[in-house]
Amino acid sequence: MGDVILEELGAATEGHTVGATEADAVDGIPTRWVAQPDSTEQTAAVMRVAASHDLAVVVRGSGTKLTWGARPERVDLVLDTTRMNAVVEHAAGDLIVVVGAGMRLDDLQASLAGTGQWLGVDPARRGTVGGLVATAATGPTRLLHGPVRDLLIGVTFVRADGVVAHSGGKVVKNVAGYDVGKLLTGAFGTLGVITQAAFRLHPLPQARRWVSVPVTHPDGIPTLVQQVVHSQLVPTALELDRPATGGATLCLLLEGISPGVESRTAEALDLMGTGATAGDDAPDWWGAEPVADGDVLLKLTHEIAGLAHLLTTLDDICAATGLTAHVRGSVGVGAITVGLAGVADAQALARWVAGLREHASSFGGTVVVLEAPGDLKADLDVWGPVGGLQLMRAVKRQFDPENRLAPGRFVGGI
Repeated sequence: MGDVILEELGAATEGHTVGATEADAVDGIPTRWVAQPDSTEQTAAVMRVAASHDLAVVVRGSGTKLTWGARPERVDLVLDTTRMNAVVEHAAGDLIVVVGAGMRLDDLQASLAGTGQWLGVDPARRGTVGGLVATAATGPTRLLHGPVRDLLIGVTFVRADGVVAHSGGKVVKNVAGYDVGKLLTGAFGTLGVITQAAFRLHPLPQARRWVSVPVTHPDGIPTLVQQVVHSQLVPTALELDRPATGGATLCLLLEGISPGVESRTAEALDLMGTGATAGDDAPDWWGAEPVADGDVLLKLTHEIAGLAHLLTTLDDICAATGLTAHVRGSVGVGAITVGLAGVADAQALARWVAGLREHASSFGGTVVVLEAPGDLKADLDVWGPVGGLQLMRAVKRQFDPENRLAPGRFVGGI
């Protein structure tokens, strides 16, 4: 039977299906085959083969976020999108681009730069466009440009049964079917296989300035964040970097025409006070997750007014457990990441996460374990309690009734 499936998958991809190796495992779960379709039509053919043989499918782009979320319950086939890596259409006059899901984000940004435009996701990175939508990992500029779901205006995807579907379009104000694109955004590949995405773009700013200030006292961080958010500066991004040891840095990005940016920079330096500096280059930590090999990465959301409670809670739990936390992220929109070092075993991680979740109401947010070594998260509820879970399960049943798309990877075992 295995040879028959390989032959059918090979026919669907014109020979671009191979037997998997250990390197193709998904978060430690081995797979049997890797298919590399180069079009929506080939992707649909692959999914029809998978449906006929009840194969569990996990979609892979560059693989940079493949270990995020929960481990899939099973993987028979990895569908690699990297051959769908072209700009399908760029309507520069309309600030619209349609791009294959397998195109790397840094390649897309380089392609758009020649026309003075960019996709409002900063910084450029190696992950693919499809992975960007699947994980909704926008980056610092979300504060001004909005999250991925607001940048996405249309999507082509293949359902679990191999049927091709479209949502939205190439016009910013076209709302027909747009909610399906929102459903796919951040669903970690559990609802469909994205093959093309249409985005609205922004003009490249004439000038950019980063204004940074060291913050040595913990109480100073929430105060400064509130001052910036309620000021007239209109920053593109507001980021915090607080290592486990040493002082924190608060940094904001200002964009626009040169005279306006210079004027706002002067205002920002005055607002942020002693020690504030301005520069033309981003800090080396800008937009990067605060993790090293073997660390645990968490995503925490919070109300802007709850930031003080969040930082205090983190400090208290780390002091009680002996773990150390590196905080970094977009405090201006209430979304940060935490790199957790010194985790000895799964029980220690579970206690730390449970302790933080118990206090989540005090900062008005959620606690998600994005990534951890396999032995640490094997029995951990990485997503935690989620509102509207029954509705989400109903949507999953509509899109993937046989539960073959990344089964178990998303919230509530979806």
